[in-house]
Amino acid sequence: MAYDADVIVIGAGLAGLAATAELVDAGRKVILLDQEPEQSIGGQAHWSFGGLFFVDSPEQRRMRIKDSRELALQDWQGTAGFDRDEDHWPRAWAEAYVDFAAGEKRAWLHGQGVRFFPVVGWAERGGYDATGHGNSVPRFHITWGTGPGLVAPFERRVREGVARGLVRLKFRHRVTGLARSAGSVDTVTGEILEPSGTGRGEASSREVTGSFELRAQAVIVTSGGIGGNHDLVRANWPERLGTPPASMLSGVPAHVDGLMLGVTEAAGGRVINRDRMWHYTEGIQNWNPIWAKHGIRILPGPSSLWFDARGERLPVPLFPGFDTLGTLEHIMKTGYDYTWFVLDQRIIGKEFALSGSEQNPDLTGKSVRDVIGRARADVPGPVKAFMDKGADFVVEKDLASLVRGMNALTKEPLIDEARLRREITARDREIANTFTKDLQVMAIRGARNYLGDKLIRTAAPHRILDPAAGPLIAVRLHILTRKSLGGLETDLSSRVLTEGGGVLPGVYAAGEAAGFGGGGVHGYRSLEGTFLGGCLFSGRTAGRAAARAVA
Repeated sequence: MAYDADVIVIGAGLAGLAATAELVDAGRKVILLDQEPEQSIGGQAHWSFGGLFFVDSPEQRRMRIKDSRELALQDWQGTAGFDRDEDHWPRAWAEAYVDFAAGEKRAWLHGQGVRFFPVVGWAERGGYDATGHGNSVPRFHITWGTGPGLVAPFERRVREGVARGLVRLKFRHRVTGLARSAGSVDTVTGEILEPSGTGRGEASSREVTGSFELRAQAVIVTSGGIGGNHDLVRANWPERLGTPPASMLSGVPAHVDGLMLGVTEAAGGRVINRDRMWHYTEGIQNWNPIWAKHGIRILPGPSSLWFDARGERLPVPLFPGFDTLGTLEHIMKTGYDYTWFVLDQRIIGKEFALSGSEQNPDLTGKSVRDVIGRARADVPGPVKAFMDKGADFVVEKDLASLVRGMNALTKEPLIDEARLRREITARDREIANTFTKDLQVMAIRGARNYLGDKLIRTAAPHRILDPAAGPLIAVRLHILTRKSLGGLETDLSSRVLTEGGGVLPGVYAAGEAAGFGGGGVHGYRSLEGTFLGGCLFSGRTAGRAAARAVA
């Protein structure tokens, strides 16, 4: 029986495009499958902010940030908390990825035309000791053009492969089975879904119009994670994070369903670290949704006061932007699945950014003029739209009115005005001089020691109840599903492994389906800016390895 291609790649997201591009460079023939219509090529990367983790980059050095491979690896290992037997390959991938981020990663992307915003962001600051969770220095580099700007060169390379007759794109092909002949997995079967003209990210038809069977010498699984499947998220929810939320928003469309993880597992592949996942605690309902339960993440600066559903301030160091998973664990122990930011217009104007390419038209559109306009605006346009139209925003001139608005958004009126006033007033007193015992105030002042934060990300310390800084703002925050940190176990050649530790012949995996490498390169936590980079690194690795194997 003849082969239809040298390699079949399942999933046309960033990892799949990167793998296919490498196969094209090696002169291999590829079939690229995806269950969604062609307009969704690029997958979740298209919707992203385009953040990338680099170590000792030119952008860092220009901002006087001293970084090194050793410091980055210390931060990665302290954040990951590897502690399981199955962490062997994730550890190896972590070291390889840090080497990549400190080495050729930036030059490789720069050579393809990718450029970066000059101010480096400081995400996941940790707030613990030097060997604990968090980035010791700013490392979050925003792609000029955000997610679409990062997808573009890889899509271009794939389409060049189409023009050369090396790549066939088959959208609306949903894979349901992998099978072997002559010992290797070389047969891919599935269903053909009816054509769909829906927009990118919108729900597409699941009407089946036919079936398919394709054969190749190797298969690369790059199908993504489970964030759009809330039932699967809850089924894998770890005990350490408490009871799964009754209500969650979706940071990804419904087609991010985890289907291929089960298909690959049925063929003999091993899925590890299912209970490791990365969901955000600063989700807000999109006032202009594209998919069901569409949520947007606030990327906050450090100044907003964070309260639980009852109006209790979150404990140290659970400040905005410091420890996502630690905050999630604390929230789930409160018995409620929502929290509140309380702030003022001065803070929201300086410190709120919204994750996503569509929420940052200036950066996505590569408009220097609009970026400068954002910096000059009291409140950036996309943020102002949420203030005006968002279901989770309360904007009032005084605290009493703010509390009434907060209680009107929830089933129970849990916020007590007197208690909230005491907390905010106590914090405001700490602003009066340069000395303080409030660690969040210390964190604000520490952030402003970094020029990038002082310029565009951290408001000058001030009293939140100062009328001159108003109006007051409260934002109800939801749990927002996003990334699977576990996945198919792979060796350093991206080959999928079996339960016995052997290689599943003919099968490779990359991107979120492989836990961004090894079945969980992040361990328990992420340093941020490492998801897109993990897709690129593991996709490139899988493409190159498969190209060698089918030579």
